Amino acid sequence: YLYYVGCAGAFDDRAKRTTQAVAKILQQAGVDFAILGKEELCNGETARRIGNEYLFQSMAQMNVEVLNQYNVKKILTNCPHCFNTLKNEYPQFGGNYDVVHATELVRDLIAQGKVQFNVNGTQTVTYHDSCYLGRYNEVYDAPREILSLIPGTQIKEPERSRKFGMCCGAGGGRMWMEEDADKRVNFRRVDQLLETSPDTVAVACPFCMTMIDDGLKSKGMEEKVQALDVMEIVADRMRTA
Repeated sequence: YLYYVGCAGAFDDRAKRTTQAVAKILQQAGVDFAILGKEELCNGETARRIGNEYLFQSMAQMNVEVLNQYNVKKILTNCPHCFNTLKNEYPQFGGNYDVVHATELVRDLIAQGKVQFNVNGTQTVTYHDSCYLGRYNEVYDAPREILSLIPGTQIKEPERSRKFGMCCGAGGGRMWMEEDADKRVNFRRVDQLLETSPDTVAVACPFCMTMIDDGLKSKGMEEKVQALDVMEIVADRMRTA
């Protein structure tokens, strides 16, 4: 696989921890993977969402040239924005790849016995569906199946989940826009998630991570409830050789 890290996974300090967790899991499971390093460009998703189609197409064409130069066939992503763009929009530019989200691959690795877990305490987890992973690509089960296979983990579904899940407020380019403090979508979404009384809010998207984490902090809940990527939970509980 080519592990397409994405801008958040490469540059955002919080998201870097998820990137490291993915790499740790892949290494433990013996998955052959590589990254582009400095040759990886932003996929341009945000530019298209906020209406700069010219910039998006320029970035997409440059990315496809690099990917095709290395004869890339399989791409692994952990960012649903990268996942959706590479899978569904890059074919317009000659970029035809088998694109897999990390939760899909890791679920299969667990099923194959390549990732196993330690029995280490209990935790109540509520999972927040990313729009681009869930509604756009119908990947609902993989992250939940992973969490259900971790010993001692109890999943509590928020009232709005799966295809009725609520956006964290970052999609459509809104990650980069300021909202009125009393109208922030992430605050409302965090309220919904906290209704399940979780120990952990699990996400599978770096944008969602930022919004949920900020929402928890705004409510003074960061000491009681932690926001973790599904990959971080797996890497933390994974049995290592």
